[in-house]
Formats: sequence, C-alpha cells, structure tokens
Amino acid sequence: MPTSPPPTTRAAGHTDAPTLGLRANLPQFLLLVAVNALVGGMLGQERTVLPLLAAGEFGLTAHTAALTFIAAFGLSKAAANYAAGTWSDRYGRKPVLVAGWMLAVPVPLLLIWAPTWTWVIVANILLGISQGLTWSTTVVMKIDLAGPARRGLAMGLNEAAGYGAVAATALATGYIAAHAGLRPEPFYLGIAFAALGLGASVLFVRETRGHAHHEAATAPATHASSATLTNRDIFAATSWRDRTLSSVSQAGLVNNLNDGLAWGLFPVLFAGAGLSVSRIGWLAAAYPAVWGLGQVATGALSDRWGRKPFIVTGMLTQAVALALVALGDTFGTWLAAAVLLGAGTAMVYPTLLAAIGDVAHPAWRARSVGIYRLWRDGGFAVGALLAGVIADLWGVRPAIWVVAALTATSGLIAHRRISPRTPASPAA
Repeated sequence: MPTSPPPTTRAAGHTDAPTLGLRANLPQFLLLVAVNALVGGMLGQERTVLPLLAAGEFGLTAHTAALTFIAAFGLSKAAANYAAGTWSDRYGRKPVLVAGWMLAVPVPLLLIWAPTWTWVIVANILLGISQGLTWSTTVVMKIDLAGPARRGLAMGLNEAAGYGAVAATALATGYIAAHAGLRPEPFYLGIAFAALGLGASVLFVRETRGHAHHEAATAPATHASSATLTNRDIFAATSWRDRTLSSVSQAGLVNNLNDGLAWGLFPVLFAGAGLSVSRIGWLAAAYPAVWGLGQVATGALSDRWGRKPFIVTGMLTQAVALALVALGDTFGTWLAAAVLLGAGTAMVYPTLLAAIGDVAHPAWRARSVGIYRLWRDGGFAVGALLAGVIADLWGVRPAIWVVAALTATSGLIAHRRISPRTPASPAA
C-alpha cells in the first residue's frame, strides 16, 4: 500500500511546507535507497559476464571492438543524465524515474537472445539511458529530502546501495556463469531487478520536487540563485566557469574513465593470466563492494571535514591501485589492488555529488547534477575507446598505466582548483 504523505511543518501564513532532513523523511529515503540498489543490480549483471561473452561467444578479439558496449553505454547514459536533470525540474522526479525503469525491462531479454554483437550494443544503449534516468533521479530525490546538513551522508548511502548491488550481482553472475554458462541464466537476475524497480517506483515512490522548491524559497538570495539563469548558463558554470564545479566535473569524468577500463579490460587481463570465471567474479565484485560500503563513511565524514580532502586523496589512491594492477600477475595482488581501487573510489564518488549540491542553488541544482553526471559518465566512453586503442596497439598493461597517469593528474588538478570550504563558494 502507498506510504503516508510527507511530514510537514506549519510555515508563516499557514502554508504546509515539506520538512527537510533524513530523519523526517526516513521511510521514503530508505525506499529510494532500495530502488537505487535495484538500479545498481541492473548494471552489475554485466560486469563479469559481458567482457567474457565478447570473446567467448561473439569472437571479438580486438579490444576496441569488444569495448564498444561500454562506449555505447557511457554515451547514452551521459546524454540521459543531462536530460534527467532538465526533465526532473520541468516534469517532476517521479515520472523520469518511472520512464527509466520502463526502458530497463527489455535489457536482460536482449542480452539473453542476442544473435549478434549489435544486439548487445542496442541493449547497452537502452541500459545507459535507463541508468541515466533512474540513477540521476534517485540522486536528486535524496538531495531534495536530505537538505543541506547531511548531504554527504545521503549521497554516501545512495551510492553505497547502488554499487553494493553492482558488486553483489557481479559476484552472483560470476558464480552462476561458472556453473550454468555465460547465457542465459546470469541475466535472469536482471529480469527480476527490472520488475521490482518498476513496481516500487510506480506504486510507492513519492514526488520530491516540492522539497527542492521549499529549500530554494528559504535559501539565502545570491546572484547564483537568479531565476533568469538559462540552461546554457548552468552548463557553462558546471563545465568550466566555476572553479569548483568544473574541477568536480573533470574528476568525475576521469573516475569513470578508469572504471570503464576496469569493467572492460580487467576481466580480459585476469582471464589471460589463467584465472577461472569464479575468481574473475570475485575480483569484479571486490572493487565495487569496497567502493559501495566505504561510501557510507566517506560521505558522512565529508560533511564534517570537507569535500576536497576526500576528492584529492581518492583520485591519487585510485592511481596507485591501477599501477598495482598493471604490475601484478597473481590473484592476491589483484585482489589487494581491487580493494585499494574501491577505497579510492569510495572517497571520491559521493563527495563529488555532495560538492555539486553544495555549490548549485536548489533552483537549478537538478540541472547541475545532470550536467556533472553527463561529464562523469562520458568517462565510460572515453575510457573504453582510449583503453581499447592503447590495448590493441601496445597491450592491456600499457593501457592501465596511461589511465593511472591520467587519474593522478586529475587529482592534482582537483587539489589546485577546488575550494577548500564546505559548502563551497556559490557558482559564478
């Protein structure tokens, strides 16, 4: 049965206004956490199996060709992120969330029945659009509900649920594939996740746009809160004009660039070293598991200590982990590297989103989040293409070294340009 209406406080003029804060909105917040776990599960069904399918069933030997599914996913998700922010402000958060889940329904069926790699590309275009709409709106809805005081914790819980589910599903599909084959059984989980996510979003999730409107009405008036700001103004501020917002956007892009590398090439590297499918599943799960669980702590601590230390340290930690992957040749070494990579990503992921929430005014925050996520998830496509080309020319390990160097450089840029204050200075 539907959940009860949101708690309200009696404002001046006897107008009911939504109450901001995690405790006041806990039932709805926890429901959105569960929904985002299902969103993550849809992504996790591919992490172990699809790179192995490329070579095993479709005969793709060139790394660039095999990684086209990640490029298709990244480009479509990036575009959907941008649209999700604009549509969430225009039409409301819930309709965008439901539309995203409807697009997710055919994805596991296409992967099960795919006779050619083109079907896999189409499935990943749909998956990218779906992930962009669903994950973006759950992020925005949690920011709406949490208010400014616990934004880092809210993002930590959101991303922990999503990437914890990625890890659990990657591990589960690896186990299923080791015992039943690469298709169709591993993708049955995706069918269940899509049905549950769509049903919960339609029946139980409530609209949160009113919370953002209430926060905007009570936020301090600044030049950055002007209702005359256009989408072009917000895009420019998020992408290059504001030092903090633009630095966060480039760090997000590089973070997902190295995640695209990990998704597409790590299983190939591990398989080439003779690891079994089940062991590859453990490695594919360890990285997002540490990433997911660690975000609860890092998101909350960034509320207290500031966003910048976590962003800079996290990017540099990821660079060290990637170097360890390139140097390693045993399961134990790669497991340690996966844990370290997950720890670095946990420092960065919720903190980048919280930093966007700090800077962007509530009146245009959803659009700024969408633009940041456009750049961030564009990193999947950049990473897949860059890593694929370098791997085809010089090998997988040189590709990892190049991405490690880019990740370290991104951390140094963040150190130089991100404001140390929390919340950060208003956008220009």
